[in-house]
Amino acid sequence: MSIAFADASSARIEAARQDGIANAARQADLAIWGVHVQASAQGNKTLASYVEKRFTDHFRQAFDAWIAEGKARSGPFQMKEYVPPGTTEAIAADQRADSRFADALRFNQRGDNYTILTVLFALVLFLAAASSRLGSPRAQRILIGVAITVLITSTVLLATFPVDI
Repeated sequence: MSIAFADASSARIEAARQDGIANAARQADLAIWGVHVQASAQGNKTLASYVEKRFTDHFRQAFDAWIAEGKARSGPFQMKEYVPPGTTEAIAADQRADSRFADALRFNQRGDNYTILTVLFALVLFLAAASSRLGSPRAQRILIGVAITVLITSTVLLATFPVDI
């Protein structure tokens, strides 16, 4: 359980790191795009062409798809082709973190189940020891009967629990 929680935490940190990389790439693309939009709006084709040559590869794909689509959307950032570096890695790390966190919760529940069984088996020992302290043979048999019932129930439950982790 602890290892799975640690793995989930590490994956979350990796997802945040990759998301930071994607955000930095997005900011750089936005800055370049802003200059391009301004140059285009002012009719400065030389500057617009100069800026286009400085587009990153991932932005160039989205820009070309946006142009091919006829500029139907508000900009290349809306295109499915626009995937800054780190985006897919962040998504994968997030999914890995979710999976390991779910594993950790499952392992935690499994540990809780075994703890409850330990308490039940200790109760069997307590009832058996307490029965010897009773003066009445009938009370002793009742307490031993309860202990045997708890023992059988606990053993059946134990047999249903998974052994491997």
